[in-house]
Amino acid sequence: MSEMITADLVDLDLSADTKEAAARALAERMVTLGRVTDIEGFLADVAAREAQMPTGLDGGIGIPHCRSEHVTEPTLAFGRSAAGIDFGAPDGPADLIFLIAAPAGADDAHLTILSSLARQLMNAEFTSALRSVGDATAAAALIRGDKAADETADGATGEAAGTVAAAGSENSAAASAAASADAAAGSTAPAETQRPFRVVAVTSCPTGIAHTYMAAESLETAGREAGVEVVVETQGSAGFTRLDPAVIAAADGVIFAHDVPVREKDRFAGKPTVDVGVKAGINKAAELIADVRGKAERGEVTAAAKGGTPVDRAGEPGEGYGTKLRKWLMTGVSYMVPFVAAGGLLIALGFAIGGWKIANAPSVMEHFSWTQVDSWGALLFQIGKVAFGFLIPVLAGYIAYGMADRPGLVPGFVGGMIASNIAAGFLGGLVAGLLAGGVVLAIQRIKIPPVLRGIMPVVVIPLISSIVVGFLMFVVIGKPIAEAQKGMTDWLSGLSGTNAILLGALLGLMMCFDLGGPVNKVAYAFATAGIAVQNPSDSAMQIMAAVMAAGMVPPLGMALATTVRKKLFTPTERENGKAAWVLGASFISEGAIPFAAADPLRVIPSAMVGGAVTGALSMAFGATLRAPHGGIFVVPLIGNPFLYLIAIAAGVCVTTALVVVLKGMRKQAPEAAGNGSAPDAATATAERKQPVAA
Repeated sequence: MSEMITADLVDLDLSADTKEAAARALAERMVTLGRVTDIEGFLADVAAREAQMPTGLDGGIGIPHCRSEHVTEPTLAFGRSAAGIDFGAPDGPADLIFLIAAPAGADDAHLTILSSLARQLMNAEFTSALRSVGDATAAAALIRGDKAADETADGATGEAAGTVAAAGSENSAAASAAASADAAAGSTAPAETQRPFRVVAVTSCPTGIAHTYMAAESLETAGREAGVEVVVETQGSAGFTRLDPAVIAAADGVIFAHDVPVREKDRFAGKPTVDVGVKAGINKAAELIADVRGKAERGEVTAAAKGGTPVDRAGEPGEGYGTKLRKWLMTGVSYMVPFVAAGGLLIALGFAIGGWKIANAPSVMEHFSWTQVDSWGALLFQIGKVAFGFLIPVLAGYIAYGMADRPGLVPGFVGGMIASNIAAGFLGGLVAGLLAGGVVLAIQRIKIPPVLRGIMPVVVIPLISSIVVGFLMFVVIGKPIAEAQKGMTDWLSGLSGTNAILLGALLGLMMCFDLGGPVNKVAYAFATAGIAVQNPSDSAMQIMAAVMAAGMVPPLGMALATTVRKKLFTPTERENGKAAWVLGASFISEGAIPFAAADPLRVIPSAMVGGAVTGALSMAFGATLRAPHGGIFVVPLIGNPFLYLIAIAAGVCVTTALVVVLKGMRKQAPEAAGNGSAPDAATATAERKQPVAA
């Protein structure tokens, strides 16, 4: 395998006067060596990355970089400019320019080397040596960390560069292990030894090659200088290794230095947090550490929101298989829901505009009239039908993604599409996703020669895993799953009378149990799977109607309760009640979460009873629904809409009545204890704020 940088990739007299010209001059050297196949395409990728965020850094450094399909192997090119080139750094032009080129499917080992270079750039001795080096061969050796670098730089500098190159990517892992040991030791530490302030950090950037690791190195260095223990999780292109939960639990503060969403951000909830862009992590590391320390001293706790991606890969250390399985399935469902909502609403709107006959209309590509309402209805229906067609592949693809990260996407989508084509339905998608993730994880455990690592993510893993999953789905398990799916569909279609009412009550209980959590999502996915076909049965549409109606009950019930008995709720809860009207009417069950979090033993049972009443009545009334979302805004698309609204109103009234009674009993408790005397305002307020009743 070629060296990442050689003398031919070094220009110590770079004459370019703009960053575009500098990138072109260095890219031409890559083309000459066969490292880049299409210079214009590669430079377009560099420019696209530069447009996301300037790559100039304080200290006279420019690091234009990208991942590109036009790169054959990971490559570095270095240029030194006497006049300086503007790369957007706050302190002025850059005289040290590194062009970093990574293939679109660069393997972990290569990305680790690139990340080590990023860490070296934070070493003042290393950059000083580059400014004084006299020839291209020595410069390339210095960057690689070769012993030859000692001939042109002092021994300490060469040794430092080599050490960083070899161990840079291990710093955070070692620190994490040490911090984990300290956290486990806990109270066994000697009393005379004061525990250092501890910070955990996450760094990430759009490309995940340079800034991610430079910010990590800068934070770790600033921490050492300030006597602060800093452990960094780098969420780079090569994936990421989660910090030990014990390390996070023992941390006194959190720093997010990122330009892409932090994955699994909720792990850091409840701690003082500083949230900035990745360049601030590079240029202002000491200030960030001081900021988070100040927040901790002031007791400013930030409740971190969920990460930008709902993916929970592999699970936390120590989690059981059941917990991991639930996370994988919820990953797939969470990515599937937007397709269900968009496709279902479009189909329902198409029927509302053009009538039921548009289901058999010819393709709008062959016949579309701008002035005919039926044509517009057919257009919406056919767009929705296409969106629904992605439901099973997306479910399977992102279950596999939750298990095996990006390598799981291809076999997951392939298996999901096969499940859709052979009518294996929702069950087939679940099985295909789990199979795909398992196959990819098995392949990744096989030891691969270094020469093959570069093609593993983009060729070998997708090819082999797709063959295995396709074979299993077509030949082995696809037909039994399709028969099971058909049997379940036939059973649902045959439900009537008491059985249907009991099913509606059960689904209502599930929808209100955790208000948007896993149990709620299972009930919702069950309902949407039934209508995700071209001609869903009446039973399937009744189930969808019951599920949506029950999901509207908790927020509407709490909104009504805060209106009729205001004194039972705090001012904050009364404000939340106003918002709950809109959320409940829109079928957003999460609108009741603030109330459930403050008083779960009264709110959740009340919501479940109301949801069960609504679900049962909706099934008893035979209400139907083809749209998987929309709340009251899709009432015109509902079969038996008047009775449907009565079912919702009944459940809301039941929930409200139960909440009022249960909260009223709590309020009367201190009165009974005081021989009938009314508690003062402070006591009443304290009682209302108790999260769980005694």
